[in-house]
Amino acid sequence: MSAVSTHIPLTLASASPARLATLRAAGIEPAVRVSDVDEPAVLARTGITEPEDVALLLAKEKAEDVARTVEREYLDQDDEDDEAPEPGLVLGCDSVLDLDGVALGKPADAQDAVRRWKEMRGRSGRLCTGHWLIDLRDTENGGTGGTLGAVSITTVHFAKVTDEEIEAYVATGEPLAVAGAFTVDGIGGAFVSGIEGDHHGVVGLSLPLLRDLTTELGVAWPSLWTGK
Repeated sequence: MSAVSTHIPLTLASASPARLATLRAAGIEPAVRVSDVDEPAVLARTGITEPEDVALLLAKEKAEDVARTVEREYLDQDDEDDEAPEPGLVLGCDSVLDLDGVALGKPADAQDAVRRWKEMRGRSGRLCTGHWLIDLRDTENGGTGGTLGAVSITTVHFAKVTDEEIEAYVATGEPLAVAGAFTVDGIGGAFVSGIEGDHHGVVGLSLPLLRDLTTELGVAWPSLWTGK
């Protein structure tokens, strides 16, 4: 059977509703597993600070953590237990905003979000989204054992919002839950005056980049579509 005609399951190692929605809109219904990665501890241990490297490292750590869990559950299942599906691909993602060379993840609190927006307004930053893909398939099912990643980079131009608009936006709670303290597909969309690059990368998951990664693993993109 060809790769296109055989469905390959994907596990998303992320709790992000936006990433899940992006995959679903692209015809992919992933399993969702959230990693136990302690991001500050990882960064402290490695000493990595460059925004692109931070995004890729954290995406890799999340993918590997979930991949270990998925593999363990599959190997530990009883012969008659069909609860754990056969492992397919595991995708980890992480986004940070590069503003003046500093990697900005989620704000610590509302005060931090307000401060950031006062620095960001009227300026531009680079949204770096790391992607890490792991192939857990058995070799007899076409598995490669491959593990690889890449970073999507999109330039984001922020509008010259007022203090009142910043306060109102932060009060919605949305900026506290997302990297860079903004969204382009939510309440904060009106405060983004333009982007240069992949829109999906700003949302949190670049579909074109993910397709490139699956292709490198020998996986045809249509084989990820639900119902194949």
